Amino acid sequence: MNWDEKIERGLQDRQRTDAYRRRMAIVDGNQRFLAYQGRRYLNFSSNDYLGLARDPRVVEAWRQGAVRHGVGSGGSGHVTGYSLVHQALEHRLADWLGYERALLFSSGYAANQGIIGALAAEGDRILADKLSHASLLEAAILSPAHLRRFAHNDAASLARLARRDASGHLLVITEGVFSMDGDCAPLRALTDVASVAGGWLLVDDAHGFGVVGDQGRGSAWQQGCHPELLVVTFGKAAGVGGAAVLCTAPVAEYLLQYARHLIYSTALPPAQVYAIDAAVSAIIQGDALREQLRRNIARFRAGVISLGYTPGSPTSAIQPLLIGDNLLALAVTERLRERGCWLTAIRPPTVPPGSARLRITLTAAHQSADIDVLLEALNAARHLA
Repeated sequence: MNWDEKIERGLQDRQRTDAYRRRMAIVDGNQRFLAYQGRRYLNFSSNDYLGLARDPRVVEAWRQGAVRHGVGSGGSGHVTGYSLVHQALEHRLADWLGYERALLFSSGYAANQGIIGALAAEGDRILADKLSHASLLEAAILSPAHLRRFAHNDAASLARLARRDASGHLLVITEGVFSMDGDCAPLRALTDVASVAGGWLLVDDAHGFGVVGDQGRGSAWQQGCHPELLVVTFGKAAGVGGAAVLCTAPVAEYLLQYARHLIYSTALPPAQVYAIDAAVSAIIQGDALREQLRRNIARFRAGVISLGYTPGSPTSAIQPLLIGDNLLALAVTERLRERGCWLTAIRPPTVPPGSARLRITLTAAHQSADIDVLLEALNAARHLA
């Protein structure tokens, strides 16, 4: 089979299983409304949980940063890309989140790949929650370490695997708030298991950071634990982009020597770092935004339960509605768009086979009337689901 045949077969396979992905060029997808092909929709697919992507403070900070420093960093942080602006944000994040050091990465994906690629060696073990993000699982699979997956959010399953083989270094991997299900990992229990086994815990808190915990410090802070490695991202609740890993000073120095995604990537533009810093300030001062988000979550859940649907976690901005069949999930999505609600049908391989769902995300920018429009649309589509 030549390359053309391989490509054609792969595309046909996605189409045959109703898993074909298509990008759509939309307008203003980072706010309450978006537009597509001239029509306006209520946006229930954004990860901008606090509505900070259009916050005037964040926008102005990016503008000021661009005026002062230009639009690019000019190189890797190991060459000329690391500036006093980057250093100041790293120090602020470390102090605020209770760690010795923070290191900035270009994305959460790059951070997870960089950390695992640098730490995991031949003879080491990685025990990952079965539903961990693709960036975590892919990095573990590509590493020379031995990967095993424990049952989702099951500390007892993790403990059994941890006892099975005590050789090598152990790295336990999980998300704080899971991106597709919206549920929270039992971080204290996982921390205890990892500690007893002599391992470290890596938590990707992309969807908890900014949303939960005192001042939005995230899932680990909320649960009163302190994982050895904490990844926070700035493309969700912070409304910008990029990521940081929080760790001890020796680990930070080790990653600076061995994390290839950090060493060989152009550093974040200083203007973007300005915007991230402004977003962090907004998160710290964002109790009113988090309270509005909680009200929106509660309103949606009460309404959707009354319609006979089973939503996700009571506290999460991510509220998936399980449909099951791929084609049916697409049909429900299309029906909702006909009624002015923009949602995304999430299908395998992003989620396990037979678990296609609507991934509904709520934000502080939504108004009560928006939630009601969505509920009315779901009621109209109920016969399909």
